[in-house]
Amino acid sequence: MAWFSDRNYFLLAVVVYGISVVYSVFLWRKGFRQDNRVNFLLLLAGFGFHTIAMVLRGFSLSRCPVNNLYEAIAFIAWTIVTAYLVIGLLPRLRFLGAFASPVLFGLGVFAFMPGLDVHGPKPEFVNGWRSLHASLILLAYGAFGLGSVAAFMYLTQEHDLKFHKLRAILSRLPPIQKLELVTGRLLVSGFILLTGGLLAGTYWLKQDAGVYFTGDFKIVWSAFVWLLYLALLISRWRFAQSGRRFAWGAIGSFVFVMLTFWGSNLASTIHH
Repeated sequence: MAWFSDRNYFLLAVVVYGISVVYSVFLWRKGFRQDNRVNFLLLLAGFGFHTIAMVLRGFSLSRCPVNNLYEAIAFIAWTIVTAYLVIGLLPRLRFLGAFASPVLFGLGVFAFMPGLDVHGPKPEFVNGWRSLHASLILLAYGAFGLGSVAAFMYLTQEHDLKFHKLRAILSRLPPIQKLELVTGRLLVSGFILLTGGLLAGTYWLKQDAGVYFTGDFKIVWSAFVWLLYLALLISRWRFAQSGRRFAWGAIGSFVFVMLTFWGSNLASTIHH
């Protein structure tokens, strides 16, 4: 049946993410003193629909489904929920879902904005290095997104410890030190994936244009994002920049990426 298209499966996933947002509000109001297993199962169900949508889109295009903004957003959201489900196997870290679900729902709603799922006359990302480049880059953004979620949890727990000590004691959120550790590891993972994606892109550019680097806006933008996260990680390791400032840095960096991602594509002659 035509109803069972990749977009409809993705729509089901977004609906489930929305239900998870509603349940997350309940967890927030209760100060995270309730079990988070229901939220984990909701995101697991959404992940199932989301994965089916990604597989159907990939088979229909016979390539990596990251050809336009709709597909790129769907891919980033999929990497975020995948990373959460792996981390969520640890019960003390399942409350990441209460912070991840609004991000997933927001990305899903934005992906369905009109005019985002448009395909050009020529297929894109048919080259293996090009597909590897795109996949690794989007996986990196997914790791950065989940890292920003963990950072937001850190700020929430810190605020409760400072102003609502009883709520912080009764809360089932992970210890603030573990949240900082999780944030750092997710950013390191994302940085490694981003580095690999940029190297694959450099090799593809050499094959396609005969050069390793050009002044294309998207390439310059990607280099800036790489330097931004490198500076954030160096500030944590070398200058002991941890805690609140590191958390705000993780959140601010990801917000910058999301706000400028597609604009950088539009300004690029290679990625447009």
